[in-house]
Amino acid sequence: MRPRKILRLSGADARDFLQGLITSDVNKIDQGLVYAALLTPQGKYLADFFLAADGEDILLDADADQAEALMKRLTMYRLRAKVEITETDLKVKRGTGAAPAGALADPRHAELGWRLIGSEVGADESDWDALHVAHCIPRSGIELGPDSYILESGFEALNGVDFRKGCYVGQEVTARMKHKTELRKGLRVVEITGSAPVGSEITAGGKAVGTVFTQSNGQAIAYLRFDRAKGEMTAGDAKLNWQP
Repeated sequence: MRPRKILRLSGADARDFLQGLITSDVNKIDQGLVYAALLTPQGKYLADFFLAADGEDILLDADADQAEALMKRLTMYRLRAKVEITETDLKVKRGTGAAPAGALADPRHAELGWRLIGSEVGADESDWDALHVAHCIPRSGIELGPDSYILESGFEALNGVDFRKGCYVGQEVTARMKHKTELRKGLRVVEITGSAPVGSEITAGGKAVGTVFTQSNGQAIAYLRFDRAKGEMTAGDAKLNWQP
C-alpha cells in the first residue's frame, strides 16, 4: 500500500470550495466515501483522492507523494473562501474482509472492500495488485500521471466523475470527451505471457501501441491506442493480447 496523507478542510465554505474544483459531487460524502480528482484547466490529471465527512469538516485522503503539491494547489484556489486546509496525523487502513467500526466502502469497486481513516495504517493480506488489474483500477504514480485524462483512465466506471454536478476545473474538456468524441486511447485489461517492467512500451507490427503497467495472474493494465492494438503485441520479452 502506497503511503497516504490526510488533509483536513474546515470552515463555512469548505464544501462549496471543493465543489467548484473537483470532478465528483462533494455532497455525496453524507452517504459515504467520495472518489474524485483534481484536474488542470486543460483537463489533465493532477491528483486523485477520497473525501470523507468528519463532522462539519472534510477529510481528504491522498497519495503521500501528491499531498504537498495538492495542498499548495488548493491553497492557491482558496482566495477569499472561508476554508482552512491543514495536514493531519491521521492514517489509512484498508481491507476486503469484515469492515471494522467506522470503515467506509471503497467507492471505486465493491471488490476493493473498505477504508478506515484513524490511528492505524496498513492493509490486510488481500492481493491488491490482482484486484486492481482484474477491475482495471489505476493508481497514482503508476497508471495515473500528468498526461492522463480521467475518462481514458476509467474514472466514470469508478465513480470518480459526476457529469451532473456542474462546473469544476477541467470540466469543459472532460465533458467534450464524454459527449462529442469517441475515445481512441485508454486503459484496458490485457492478457500477458511473461512479464515486463512497469512503464514498458508495447509494440505491434513495428509500431508503438501503448504502455504496460501493473501485472498479475496473467493479466495487466495497459494504456492502448485502440486502432493499433491488434494481433500479437509485445513489451520487452512479454507477449500481450487484447480482445476489444
